[in-house]
Amino acid sequence: MTDTFKISSTSKIGVIGLGNMGWHMASRLKAVGAQVFIHTRTREKAADLEELGLLYCDSPLDLAEKVGSGIVIICVTNTPAVEAVIKDKKGLLAGLEAGALVIDMGTTQVMSTRIFADLVCGKGADYLDAPVSGGAIGAEKGTLSIMVGGTEAVFQRARPVFEALGKNINLIGIIGAGQIAKSANQMIVAMTIDAVAEALVLSAAAGADPSKVRQALMGGFADSRILDLHGQRMIERAFDPGARATVQLKDVNQAMELAEYYGAYLPGLEKNQELWQNMVDADMGDLDQAGFICSIESLSNVKKENK
Repeated sequence: MTDTFKISSTSKIGVIGLGNMGWHMASRLKAVGAQVFIHTRTREKAADLEELGLLYCDSPLDLAEKVGSGIVIICVTNTPAVEAVIKDKKGLLAGLEAGALVIDMGTTQVMSTRIFADLVCGKGADYLDAPVSGGAIGAEKGTLSIMVGGTEAVFQRARPVFEALGKNINLIGIIGAGQIAKSANQMIVAMTIDAVAEALVLSAAAGADPSKVRQALMGGFADSRILDLHGQRMIERAFDPGARATVQLKDVNQAMELAEYYGAYLPGLEKNQELWQNMVDADMGDLDQAGFICSIESLSNVKKENK
């Protein structure tokens, strides 16, 4: 089933995963009028949403049965988590109805995405990979960038859902293409965070005020959302996680796996992977991505001490 539809009180949409992104997605879909079913491994995360009228399901199987031929959104941490949601004994496949649509909106390995899509389509359902960029703020405000892999017809069916969640919505290509675009996105994010952190560390080391340097760079060729948001967090030392460093490392690792699979040599990303791994190994993995500056400062101090 690939007909378009408009979200209404009869629209059944399930959301699996209520982290920083999934919680806001579920809330927005309820706000635009859908009947929303939710599942998360930690039920406490669902408490506020249940008070708003969203309906909790005990398992992905339970959710699939309640959604029927509606839409199921998966927004979990990593590829093994997506696999568990789909394939476990009480996973989606055990209760998926023909005509349903499954949308993976997390960041998942490309090769695995294609396997998951085959399994879902084998049940007579449809599949899209639709990872997002914009963070928890974008999810809350409905301004996410959404990168979609799948057929045009299924994309059009899902468009009303995407429009409730984001602004920059693009069909990239066949299944897996959304995840390829997300890998490109995460490469740029990871390497730009590194560039901003190193620039601010250099500014401080050379005797300039990093906050004034950042302000001077805003609006020029070096300007970016990373310089704006993460640069400000670095200056304020605001490292409570919006997106953890461990998640960024996972995304960099997936990009490297994709590069190796297709034989692309990416020397910059290879070095960047080493730096993110160093941050996680230094017990900084639970910091926000902006906490990357702490790792650079630590490496800089070690370099000084070894001179």
